[in-house]
Amino acid sequence: MPNGWSGRIVRSAAALSLLSVAALPTALEVASPPPFGTIGAPAPTPDRPAPPHGTTATDQRAPQPAPTVDIRRTGDPANRITLVLMGDGYTADQQQLFQEQADRAWHAVMDIEPFRSYQGYFNIRRVDVVSPVAGIAESESRSRRTVTPLGMHFWCDGTARLLCADEPTTARYAGKGDGPQYLIALANSGEYGGAGGTGVTTLAGGSPDAGRIIQHEIGHTVGDLGDEYDTAPDDADYPNLSTVNADDMARTHVKWWRWLGAESPDGGGTVGAYRSGNGIYRPTADSVMRTLGGTYNLPSREAILEQIYRRIGPMDPPEPPAGTVAGRPRLHVRPLPLEGGRQLQVEWKVDGVVTAPQGPDPGLLDTAALQIPSGKDVQVTATVRDTTDWVRDEAFRDQHMTRTVTWTLRG
Repeated sequence: MPNGWSGRIVRSAAALSLLSVAALPTALEVASPPPFGTIGAPAPTPDRPAPPHGTTATDQRAPQPAPTVDIRRTGDPANRITLVLMGDGYTADQQQLFQEQADRAWHAVMDIEPFRSYQGYFNIRRVDVVSPVAGIAESESRSRRTVTPLGMHFWCDGTARLLCADEPTTARYAGKGDGPQYLIALANSGEYGGAGGTGVTTLAGGSPDAGRIIQHEIGHTVGDLGDEYDTAPDDADYPNLSTVNADDMARTHVKWWRWLGAESPDGGGTVGAYRSGNGIYRPTADSVMRTLGGTYNLPSREAILEQIYRRIGPMDPPEPPAGTVAGRPRLHVRPLPLEGGRQLQVEWKVDGVVTAPQGPDPGLLDTAALQIPSGKDVQVTATVRDTTDWVRDEAFRDQHMTRTVTWTLRG
């Protein structure tokens, strides 16, 4: 890439497999990231590279057919984010092992907020890639590459625990979905490692820390979050990192100023500006972006939800479609489901007057039960809105987390 290219732009553009596979590059130049550092966790958190990784020899081979399984389908892929899990270094006899490790990985993602509450926004798909050899090139084999379908290897960009996949080939195995996709590649390895924030999120499927690794790495990929540990690169161009302290943040209304003083989800204090060893400020004393096994702090939760809502909407298409309809039909809007007791808010209006639905389903309005004079045309609107208190940017809520549909009932 040319000098001065922004790594952040590359990460953002490559994080979702939204483009046609045919449009993927065949060769990329990469910049070497800094080495890992200790973050206070039982094992150091894997760093992520800035731009997508360089390709390997596997780019020249067409992927062999691989069975695809829809593990979990919560709705139309056009309005869901699909997590596509693939394995590398798993032979035909080890497919059961891959499937078990893949299940543990996606369950780990859905076990941490905000993914737990918003798991209905995700479909899960698995691609059973069979490798001719077992395992991948691990860190002690720095000079040797095992020929596996996805080309996964440690020592990516000169860093031992940085685990890379051949991104164009991995995308070809995943295929082009009907909506946004995040690709997750598991290596048949018990070694500690992973990477996130680019076109393929990686982890060592057999590592005892695999679940905690994917919780950290998916924060890079979905939320565009930065590492909060002391030895992370001093790049603050992320929603959870800043170069200014809390006073300046509040005065200038930048970064997570809306969250200052809020109680941290883990009960470990309040949101502020905590200075890391690299001189960059983070929102809380600790989080999963600093220590494996933690939680996402409030600014990071908001960042993840904002990225999700930039890709899908809060409701599926209404029934019947919006527009002019004859008679007095039943109108149905379909908010995306949330886990737990809270659901998206639905508000109905008839000619601008708020109207309560007659039954237990807030998304269903039987217009035959309305007191509408015969022969009169009326306008009915339904507004679906996510009122979660994990988002404090009300302008964003209005633009991306709220949808209104309108019908004209012809009398």
